[in-house]
Amino acid sequence: MQPRILTITDHPEFASLLEHHVTTVWGDADLRTHEPAARGLLPDGFTAAGYDVVLLDHQLEGGLGLRWLGDVMRRRDFPPVLYFCAASDAVTALQAREAGAVECLARDRVDHRRLAELLRTSIDDRRRRMQLWRTSPEADAAYRFGTVRIRGHRCLKQLAAGGHSQVFLAESEKAGELVVLKVFREVPDKVEAHNTFNRFLQEYELVSQIRHPNVVRIHDLGIADDHAYIAMEYFPGGDLRSRMQQPIPVVPALRIIAQIVRALEAIHGVGVLHRDLKPGNVMLRADGTVALIDFGLAKLLALESEMTDTGQIFGTPYYMSPEQGHGEDVDARSDFYSLGVILYEMLTRRKPFNARSVMGVIYLHRNGSLPVLEPEFAVCEPLVHRMLAKKPGDRFQTAGELGAAIDALIASLTES
Repeated sequence: MQPRILTITDHPEFASLLEHHVTTVWGDADLRTHEPAARGLLPDGFTAAGYDVVLLDHQLEGGLGLRWLGDVMRRRDFPPVLYFCAASDAVTALQAREAGAVECLARDRVDHRRLAELLRTSIDDRRRRMQLWRTSPEADAAYRFGTVRIRGHRCLKQLAAGGHSQVFLAESEKAGELVVLKVFREVPDKVEAHNTFNRFLQEYELVSQIRHPNVVRIHDLGIADDHAYIAMEYFPGGDLRSRMQQPIPVVPALRIIAQIVRALEAIHGVGVLHRDLKPGNVMLRADGTVALIDFGLAKLLALESEMTDTGQIFGTPYYMSPEQGHGEDVDARSDFYSLGVILYEMLTRRKPFNARSVMGVIYLHRNGSLPVLEPEFAVCEPLVHRMLAKKPGDRFQTAGELGAAIDALIASLTES
């Protein structure tokens, strides 16, 4: 098996140097770098379960490596740590060993032979320990999500529970990071329902192959104990709904919408519709980018409605296109309508259509007058009205066309 190594350093050139030393010995080694200056502290609950060894640089945040070492050594079952500091700094080297590092190596002149030897012994020791751990009752408990056992994912805590799924925060050994793990109800037995469910999973498999900055990363999906599960990127920054609690100026709002449009272009390009666009399905990253989650979930919820025969309308009526609310065929233009609702709400901090009942909201989507924006947002009104057109043929026809219109509007606003 290829070694998996996590390097913690703020210095890309040092990370590249270590990568060169490692790949000289293991050409197929999987090396990943955590840069504290860009990504902050390791998240709570993260134990580097998917790694064989960790390489830790003393020169973190100007020389706070020992503080980092103390933090990781307090994390249960953390991998062996090789520490790097200046060759002349014997005091730090001693402190690192006393704190739990396997060894301290000179970062200014790395001894290749010594590093390779320490890596081999540390990796062998780590893998022996992991083999023993995986047969223990503790491992069985760690891999349980409610009544479902999913190997390779360690349960940290439950985040939410609903009629169709339970949502957990987990550490993925495969991904080497924290993930959100959704565990769905049992795979349906009915032939028609089973086929629909399979198509839902196939759509997620298509999305998992997309590498796009505005599309959630799907790390794993499958079936365990007759339950489908999806492990996806974790967003500690929360969602757009929380961001909308504060006013969002026009240009930043348009830039967020532009990112969502690029995500839609990517998923539409592989034949996947979102079907459930709403602020809660737009997540925020620390670097300012946004990412879409929960593709096709409305389809799964509709399937659940068929299985339970409750006659309820699933999805989010406030953001449904007229055709979706009436159970008609939908295409990419339905997603553009939902995005228009989000843009209107971001600007005005209210929804374009409100009523006392779900059916009342659905009626207004098809029959209500297009909402008028306040004077300070009037420049966006033609864009919003076209996105909220009642008939799909009157909306933007492709994500590329919509994206070009938004980019042109942003350019006109920033140039003026």
